[in-house]
Amino acid sequence: MEEPIPATCLNDFVFCPASIYFHRFYDGMDNMAFQRKDQINGTAAHHAIDNNRYSTSRDVITSLEAYSEKFNLICKIDSFNARTGTLVERKKRVKQIYDGYIFQMYAQYFCMIENGYNVEKLQIYSMDDNKTYKIRLPNDDPEMFAKFKNVIEQIMYFDLESFVQTNAEKCRHCIYEPACDRTLDGLGGDESD
Repeated sequence: MEEPIPATCLNDFVFCPASIYFHRFYDGMDNMAFQRKDQINGTAAHHAIDNNRYSTSRDVITSLEAYSEKFNLICKIDSFNARTGTLVERKKRVKQIYDGYIFQMYAQYFCMIENGYNVEKLQIYSMDDNKTYKIRLPNDDPEMFAKFKNVIEQIMYFDLESFVQTNAEKCRHCIYEPACDRTLDGLGGDESD
């Protein structure tokens, strides 16, 4: 069996396929060595979830690790309300809903379903502005579900050596840009982004 794909890698891969390599390379290192202000703030915002102190309700499950055999995915869910069937991914600040966010939610959904949970709703919660974004379930959005499955397949067969980045904006906003040999020359990340 191949190593399971972390749900967060789906979002990373959509942003830039090379970022998965760096994500794994830096895993376990001090985040201060490579993260920028936005990533550090996001990590701090997840502190209550990661330490299972987000809710005292018996209906709310937080920081649960789960696996999907069907898609060979692993995840750590932020929160699931068993009474309402609502699975929530918390983000520090959501400016728009990217495909990678949806794929990350789908990964969590399938992990939860395969582990016997009744997931009826998917939501992304933006902490900074207290906004909730509803995400359609995979079976209710066949086009996005097909993209999700395609991204998993791309990850399984991704070859870093043959990857060429073509989007300068992605390099400008990538925390791994200083270490990446695939970056578009001369960009350099801006710490104030």
